[in-house]
Amino acid sequence: MSQRDYYEVLGVSRDASPDDLKKAYRRLAMKYHPDRNPDDDSAQDRFKEAKQAYEVLNDDQKRAAYDRFGHDAVNGQGGGFGGAGGAGFGDINDIFGDIFGDIFGGGRRRGGARSNRGHDLRYTLEVDLEEAVQGVTREIRVPGIGKCSNCSGSGSTSGKMKVCSTCGGAGQVRMQQGIFSVQQTCPSCGGSGREISDPCNVCDGSGQVRETRTLQVKVPSGVDDGDRIRLSGEGGAGAQGGAAGDLYVDIQVRPHKLFKRDGDQLYAEIPIPVTTAILGGQIKVPTLDGSVALKIPAETQTGRTFRLKGKGVQSVRSHRPGDLMVRVVVETPVSLTRQQKDLLKQLQETLEEGDTDKHSPKSRSWTDSVKDFFDRMGL
Repeated sequence: MSQRDYYEVLGVSRDASPDDLKKAYRRLAMKYHPDRNPDDDSAQDRFKEAKQAYEVLNDDQKRAAYDRFGHDAVNGQGGGFGGAGGAGFGDINDIFGDIFGDIFGGGRRRGGARSNRGHDLRYTLEVDLEEAVQGVTREIRVPGIGKCSNCSGSGSTSGKMKVCSTCGGAGQVRMQQGIFSVQQTCPSCGGSGREISDPCNVCDGSGQVRETRTLQVKVPSGVDDGDRIRLSGEGGAGAQGGAAGDLYVDIQVRPHKLFKRDGDQLYAEIPIPVTTAILGGQIKVPTLDGSVALKIPAETQTGRTFRLKGKGVQSVRSHRPGDLMVRVVVETPVSLTRQQKDLLKQLQETLEEGDTDKHSPKSRSWTDSVKDFFDRMGL
């Protein structure tokens, strides 16, 4: 079975930037994640396909090879790195990995270069259901890596730099082994061609220090349990003036005493008096924007569910609110007085005098089902 073009899988153009690739992948991962589609095998296949496409296109070397040789370059089937039976894309990296590791002391790096970008951080924020539905701004304290104030994140006390001793200021290094010649970004200076001459004595030249920051997080209305908010540039500080990472705030909605949420729908279970169930009546139902009156028909049984349209949740993805599903439970009275018990006995006697099947149709149906079951079992 032929594989789909990776750019087509992510729905991006062939000149898409790394940010475009990340946005496209996150959108597909959110849509087809197995946790959101537990019974949909096709969705899980699409999730794996998008993940594979992103892993290839997000790597500079793999993307260049894929653009030139297609799927053969990343499937280890030869392609542009030696033809049929030759070394695949993964093998060419293995050939030179040990060489680079011996010379530069760090082994092979992703993309052949050191990145000064700070780490992405994750924070779990607990909110109440009301806050998730209506939106809220919360203050959080995030421990992590911040920019050194002594050197302003540059890593240098005076801000002076010198020519990189590894690459001589070129920003690139070239390695040759036999007939092979490979050029890569200098791992010492990250391609800048310069290095620190007087490292900061506070951060030891890294430009980073440990700190705890206080941030304001705006939670949009309609978020659900498991949703994620991205705060660009609020992650760990980059090394030696590099760009900061991002902070991902994972939303966790606390269990509610009255409601359960499933997507845009809300569910509630409400007890009603036996007299209301028998004679009918009206009850007050709590909703997220106040209580509403609900008419209970006579002869209502436990488990009957009523739909209150538009009283659910309008999520961040939908254009209209869901519904509130109210399930009623008939409550048996307790702690009765003697007079109340006598009245119930009188009611029972009057019911037994007439057609009992008329008053308890479900009971008769259940009794017939039990009899048929015993007959089939020979009991």
